[in-house]
Amino acid sequence: MKNLDEILAMAQNVQNELEKAQANLDNIEVEGVSGGGLVKVKASAKGRIIGIAIDDSLMQPSEKGMLEDLLAAAINDARTKADAASGSEMSKMTSGLPLPPGFKLPF
Repeated sequence: MKNLDEILAMAQNVQNELEKAQANLDNIEVEGVSGGGLVKVKASAKGRIIGIAIDDSLMQPSEKGMLEDLLAAAINDARTKADAASGSEMSKMTSGLPLPPGFKLPF
């Protein structure tokens, strides 16, 4: 068994790598789309919304309900893609760690 200092050093290294990976997630961009591209939402893998693009054809008072639905769908699509990108990045960081199956970081 490793001594306590080695275990603490390994834990500190994992924490530092986790912080770097978390910070990097804000630099990865994903795009959620709905309505066949009429509404696009750009977000970071961390979940921060960066921008929204709405096709001019939806800028009619009669299209308000559809626009609201398309915005929600595009945001949810962006969130799903952000979660996938985040999971992919975090799995790269933890691939070399001796973690039990199903164990996820951060705790």
